[in-house]
Amino acid sequence: MPKSSKSVKRGDLDEDATESARDLLSNEDGTDESFKKTALIVNGDGPVCGAKDVEEAGSDEEEEERPAWNSKLQYILAQVGFSVGLGNVWRFPYLCQKNGGGAYLVPYLILLILIGIPLFFLELAVGQRIRRGSIGVWNYISPRLGGIGFASCVVCFFVALYYNVIIGWSLFYFSQSFQQPLPWHECPLVKNKTYTYVVPECDKSSATTYYWYREALDISDSISESGGLNWKMTLCLLAAWTMVCLAMIKGIQSSGKVMYFSSLFPYVVLICFLVRALLLKGSVDGIKHMFTPQIDIMADPKVWREAATQVFFALGLGFGGVIAFSSYNKRDNNCHFDAVLVSFINFFTSVLATLVVFAVLGFKANIMNDKCVAINTNRVVSLLGTRIEASLIPHHINLSAPETVTAEDYHQIISVIRAVQEDDFSKLGLETCSIEKELNQTVQGTGLAFIAFTEAMTHFPASPFWSVMFFLMLVNLGLGSMFGTIEGILTPLIDTFKVRKELLTVGCCVLAFSIGLMFVQRSGNYFVAMFDDYSATLPLLIVVILENVAVAWVYGIDKFFEDLRDMLGFSPFRFYYYMWKFITPILLLLLLGSSFIQLVMTPPSYSAWNQEQAAEQKLGFPVWGIIVCISLVVMAILPVPVVFGLRFCNIIDDSPGGLSSVSYKKGRMIAETPQTEDADDASLIHGKSPSQEPSPMPGIYRKHAANANNANGTAAPPVVDTAPNGRYGIGYLMAEMPDMPESDL
Repeated sequence: MPKSSKSVKRGDLDEDATESARDLLSNEDGTDESFKKTALIVNGDGPVCGAKDVEEAGSDEEEEERPAWNSKLQYILAQVGFSVGLGNVWRFPYLCQKNGGGAYLVPYLILLILIGIPLFFLELAVGQRIRRGSIGVWNYISPRLGGIGFASCVVCFFVALYYNVIIGWSLFYFSQSFQQPLPWHECPLVKNKTYTYVVPECDKSSATTYYWYREALDISDSISESGGLNWKMTLCLLAAWTMVCLAMIKGIQSSGKVMYFSSLFPYVVLICFLVRALLLKGSVDGIKHMFTPQIDIMADPKVWREAATQVFFALGLGFGGVIAFSSYNKRDNNCHFDAVLVSFINFFTSVLATLVVFAVLGFKANIMNDKCVAINTNRVVSLLGTRIEASLIPHHINLSAPETVTAEDYHQIISVIRAVQEDDFSKLGLETCSIEKELNQTVQGTGLAFIAFTEAMTHFPASPFWSVMFFLMLVNLGLGSMFGTIEGILTPLIDTFKVRKELLTVGCCVLAFSIGLMFVQRSGNYFVAMFDDYSATLPLLIVVILENVAVAWVYGIDKFFEDLRDMLGFSPFRFYYYMWKFITPILLLLLLGSSFIQLVMTPPSYSAWNQEQAAEQKLGFPVWGIIVCISLVVMAILPVPVVFGLRFCNIIDDSPGGLSSVSYKKGRMIAETPQTEDADDASLIHGKSPSQEPSPMPGIYRKHAANANNANGTAAPPVVDTAPNGRYGIGYLMAEMPDMPESDL
């Protein structure tokens, strides 16, 4: 409709203004139906610009400024890619094995329902409702809690620093997998003029262990020995940050397309690995061992604490990535369905990864058990007639052909010898070979991915193919989580400081790569362990507790339920009311307390590789290392009390013209900045600043003086203000009401 094709009477205008005020007071947004009913008079006698047209034009600009997901599938894949990460593959199986096998799934599922899904739903809902990143969301809820968003950004940055190093490691192994045999297949040989021998460090450990610590990391003996940069890993880190930068530079328009591959490919690989592993000898032994429940261990509080921690980190709570992704959704999207769906996809992915890991480790355990039997059988043969009597060997076992002796035969031999020579058995040097013993050697993290799993793959037929697939899967799992982590940094900063996405993305990646060089020194692996242990756990727990309290107690659980009803079209289950208000905060406080106690009771230490002994050893951090550990925790959580103190003391002013000033009326945010006196009225009518830049959420303000008379007694034209904050203002159509009640916030 042409802007000059319609005019309205003064009474109609007043009626519209009253309707607009009433709509605002009823907590309706300026972009709802009521917004379309309003009209704006350009001058006292001239034509009227239909606000519906302005709203439609402004809506286009808003969509241009605030990207949206191309489809619901793309959004779900983004959330799945962020929540399903490396921890599902190398942390969950370890915890499952360590804490009672199949019985561990019971506390995990209970805590997923009590902590995971409610908090995940909460973050999805606030992001979708307010359509801002973590900083904007918590500023909206309460300015004094604005530090929560900054704390999330700091934690995201810390995690991104070392998480991308792991992607770099995976890229290195991926690049080395196109060889037959694989370079970590066997220990390297050193040729001398007279003889050839195996490298002692490798001979004392294993081929895969040696390759990881010496060839890949070229690790130093302690964190105090820098050793200079590892150029191979430096190049891999540069490649990893380049991939992240290119994928994120256009926001969800670019990263969303990458999600189709990075989120789905790991499932293809896991299913292929599971099918292949089930066809190998011993895989069923691993799966049986994995899911054999130890019911008594469920009474241990440590099991519940570790299950709660895994639930917490598996879903990516507190990072801001969940909020950032959901902020690009439509307001009426069913985020409750998304929360339940993504949470259970995450859980079943962990179970699938656990099946794959222990099917492969069961195959490896059988191979190691067969080697153990062969070595010890040869030792028994060498001791026959001297320290072991030939009559002790069962008649059906033929020791003249040791290669025919099975594991069952060897166990019979050992049991007879132990029964007869009980006192001297330990002196014979014979080992008790057992598949259970091999499977009980718990490994997690890099030890699982780069040592145990790589060793198992060397015994696969066509091992290079499976190695390429495995490390490509790790790269994709890592990238999916990195996209969400970086989005948790970029989105709130762009929403708050209004910088260009491309410049901020490149700047963030360059800065992170520069700082990340500390992780690709020869001692870099120790810094990765330090950041992994201390930079995220406590700060994120505090952040999520504050998020829960902010929504349930500061904003108000009843008001939040009204917002959910407005968004979803139905009221969520009452279950969430009690979870958010009572149960979840209490459980989180218990988890925080137990984590803090464990942190205090356990001296800061790390596993260092001793080159001479070719084994790991526990070392305590030096004094400067302890200071760094404490500083990581303090820096991550510092924005919360700082922002609270600044707001409380009114150092950050909420008055018009103040920095990022925000006033709250009836739960709706109206950001204000000083208006320029010589602003072009025409540009203001169209929701633009004098610079003609579009506003991401355009809104037009109507002053209450629409019916006021000027000095000559003639009716004064209504005063029109531009959308607040100039080109990036966030405003809602509003008539000034002197008696408008202030929000409790």
